[in-house]
Amino acid sequence: MDDYANYDALGLAELVRTRQISAEEVLDAALVRAEKAQPELNCFANMFPDIARSQIKDGLRAGPFMGVPYPTKDLAVQIKGAPLTNGSRAWKDNVSDVNSVITERFKTAGMTLFGTTTSPEFGLTTSTESMLFGQTGNPWDKTRTSGGSSGGASAAVAAGVVPIAQASDGGGSIRIPAACTGLFGMKPSRGRTPMGPTTTEGWNGQSCTHAVSRTVRDNAALLDATHGKESGSRYDAPAPDGSFLSALDRDPKPLRIAVWNEAPNGTTADADAQAGIDTTRRLLESLGHEIEDASPALDGEALSKGLVMTISAAMAMNFEARAEILGRPLGNDDLEPVTQNMYNLGKTVPMLELMRANQAAIQAAMVFEAFLDAGRYDFILAPTLSRKPDKLGILSLNPVDFDAYGEAVSSFAPWCSVFNQMGAPAMSVPLHWTDDQLPIGMMFGGRCGAERALFQLAGQLERAAPWANKRPPVWVG
Repeated sequence: MDDYANYDALGLAELVRTRQISAEEVLDAALVRAEKAQPELNCFANMFPDIARSQIKDGLRAGPFMGVPYPTKDLAVQIKGAPLTNGSRAWKDNVSDVNSVITERFKTAGMTLFGTTTSPEFGLTTSTESMLFGQTGNPWDKTRTSGGSSGGASAAVAAGVVPIAQASDGGGSIRIPAACTGLFGMKPSRGRTPMGPTTTEGWNGQSCTHAVSRTVRDNAALLDATHGKESGSRYDAPAPDGSFLSALDRDPKPLRIAVWNEAPNGTTADADAQAGIDTTRRLLESLGHEIEDASPALDGEALSKGLVMTISAAMAMNFEARAEILGRPLGNDDLEPVTQNMYNLGKTVPMLELMRANQAAIQAAMVFEAFLDAGRYDFILAPTLSRKPDKLGILSLNPVDFDAYGEAVSSFAPWCSVFNQMGAPAMSVPLHWTDDQLPIGMMFGGRCGAERALFQLAGQLERAAPWANKRPPVWVG
């Protein structure tokens, strides 16, 4: 299938639906490209074509993505009979015995599940590097990060292996990889997509799952196919007033958009990222939108501390459970150095600190919505990254210098995690490339439940400044 990469996921599904090509041929095209990309980028953790072929043999559902090859991230999403290592040596032999709720929704949508993409250990950093699988490169520059923690997904899509891939986001892990590799990524509202069946939320509700994609319409159509409350969930995102895909049918009304110049932790954009904001601002104004500089007064110190406390406690719970299954304590041969430190911290976090962390997130959501209301803003705009993608090794969980790592990881994408803490949606849109042709995505965020309005803006931006046909140096499509 020589023209495979000319189609997005909905386009491939239409070919299968109209019998112009078979699901087997589309799967073969993806597998050939995955094999080409792997030596260059190291973006796949595991491949299981036999499971994929069994799905096709048993009969794919006639959903919107019928016959589309779809990799899931090697973190939390379970496919029965397939490996799931969570990027960790402590889980290296783990095989899922059930399907996740969202896996069943992927299958209902007609997708062919054929492999898992790389993730850092438990998604704990903003670069996809692990002691289990090694470093995942960026198709735009193999020496640089493809982002984290969904960096394997972003590398595979950006290189042309697949048009869309599953990703998850607990502190920016959909938006950061999208920004690093020139893709579109939407982090949904809390409660929009399922996390079950073993739990209905991750990191106290801060984590969610969705996708990175080359086109906006694939991303919107997938959210249509997968969103909705799952049994037992304590959250249910506001119902959209129509399908997410139909939001792309027309341009939005003139919007008021605030530009967020200083992140909650005090970081500002470097020259490359600021050039992206300036370019995006001019584009938005040319489309009739009103742009002004304004920022919510958030408590960055409380939010940063709360994020660390929440994630560390969650990791300690997971690692204690794994140690019980293995029948031995986890040590340095199981966990990476930064992960081990978080485990140690998580075992000692006072309950009071967890309550403070939750309250800081609640307070941020209240302040943010009050800010939007007072300024009559529809959205807020910030660079997804404060700088171009870092070199591999800088953001690794196995750092040479822990202090340097802490500074690098806290300043790389400092506007992202607050949207996880607030439970609000945000998207990274590929609107800027540096002079040396590295992507830096631009992030738009809104109120809880605003995905449809965000998709509408994204569709307008995609028409005005198309990006889907940009090709990185490592291209296997």
